Amino acid sequence: MSLPRPEPGLVIRYSYLWWQEQRAGREEGTKDRPCAVVLTSEQRDEDILVVVIPITHAEPRDKTGATELPPRVKAHLGLDDERSWIVFSEANRFIWPGPDLRPLPGSAPPEFAYGFLPPKLFAVLKQRMIAKIRARHFKAANRTE
Repeated sequence: MSLPRPEPGLVIRYSYLWWQEQRAGREEGTKDRPCAVVLTSEQRDEDILVVVIPITHAEPRDKTGATELPPRVKAHLGLDDERSWIVFSEANRFIWPGPDLRPLPGSAPPEFAYGFLPPKLFAVLKQRMIAKIRARHFKAANRTE
């Protein structure tokens, strides 16, 4: 088993904990899902702090906090054919690799990443996420403990 190095734009399989679930007292995500790494930061103790945003099949109520993934991108990542959205109005923070990183279904030996988002799409997501943060319309579930 070899883990990829976390890098911005990498899409991993992760047990994502929605912010409202954490607020309600949950400590574990209810579903393993693709998530995009948006930020990494090496800490003084050599740990790597990672921030991920989720990809979901559920059409978001707030269209200003998500964007639909183009079918071409989903095919490039090896994801299913259903419509999906990448949510940039919330995130999870964790220390890499953490207990919530999951292997891709059917991968042997275990693989943990689908691939990278196209650079242009990632740049747009990053700008929209920054705008949400500046407007204070961004939430993050801290899972570093």
